[in-house]
Amino acid sequence: MNSETEKTFVKFEKIDKSYDGEVLVVKNLNLHIAKGEFVTMLGPSGSGKTTTLMMLAGFETPTNGEIFLDGMPISKIPPYEREIGMVFQNYALFPHMTVQENLAFPLEVRKMSKQDTKEKVQKALDMVELGEFGTRFPAQLSGGQQQRVALSRALVFEPRLVLMDEPLGALDKNLREQMQYEIKHIHNRIGITVVYVTHDQSEALTMSNRIAVFNDGLVQQLSTPDILYEKPENSFVAQFIGENNRMTGTIKSMENNYCSVELENGAGIVKALKVNVGNVGEKTQLSVRPERVSLGSEGNGENVFTGKVEELIYLGDHIRVRLDVCGNNEFIVKVPNEGSFNYNEGDFIKLNWNPDDIRALDIPK
Repeated sequence: MNSETEKTFVKFEKIDKSYDGEVLVVKNLNLHIAKGEFVTMLGPSGSGKTTTLMMLAGFETPTNGEIFLDGMPISKIPPYEREIGMVFQNYALFPHMTVQENLAFPLEVRKMSKQDTKEKVQKALDMVELGEFGTRFPAQLSGGQQQRVALSRALVFEPRLVLMDEPLGALDKNLREQMQYEIKHIHNRIGITVVYVTHDQSEALTMSNRIAVFNDGLVQQLSTPDILYEKPENSFVAQFIGENNRMTGTIKSMENNYCSVELENGAGIVKALKVNVGNVGEKTQLSVRPERVSLGSEGNGENVFTGKVEELIYLGDHIRVRLDVCGNNEFIVKVPNEGSFNYNEGDFIKLNWNPDDIRALDIPK
């Protein structure tokens, strides 16, 4: 992002939200979003992400704290005065109106002239490649086309901000993936600020400039997709984003950025990056990605173990190998399919990983 877009545009400041006066569904949220950013709120059901979006939209009111849009507090401003576009999972199109009439509606509410309305509607439809579909009714469109109409309706009045709540959840897998790229490309083209809610991690990784991972009403980590995947800061993020091999053990020693961990059941000692751990003698959870493990190699002699091949699954570009390693029979290694793989189920194989690729984290609560 250039310096012009680095200014904070959306700010959540010390936001709490409770529905019953006792349980906080959002806790002390402090989140800054830059102008032009695409930020995704990602988390499981009940994590607080949708409540946060609804407070930004104006459909919910914070219990404590303030939300700012372009420097102005907005908690007391009604939704229709916030100049925010919304896209929902169920499209929320008017079935009795044509596509053009659906898009014209927010402009007519704003008392725009008929000529300007007509031009803006056509421009918005062209943006999502539906310029020829203006006279159709929503029921005459496919799910993907309806979602594009909903997206163009959210953009037609040129809002300051667009909020999207699980907008692709109702689409099938192929169409969902296609729409992810379409939304990403539209965002890149027009540079509008987008706040997006999903529970789908691959969707978040594909589309976002940054991702806020929610759990239990708290942002567990806010990072770019690559940092979130490569450098999770706690065990929840490591488990929620991507696939991980997890092992539990006791910290035996610490030196500089590393710690030595004795695995449970006396399965061996692992040298790992010291990321989010307690003291010597305390438990830690180790986390290593399946693609970071080397099969049939002892590497530099650190973190070398023997595993038994339990299952081989051919997936085209890679082979998914499930092994029994250190008492864990769900240990996964992803091996690129380069035509030289010659192991069979039941084989015993040496495997290793670099200490920089295995992270020592907190024990999940």
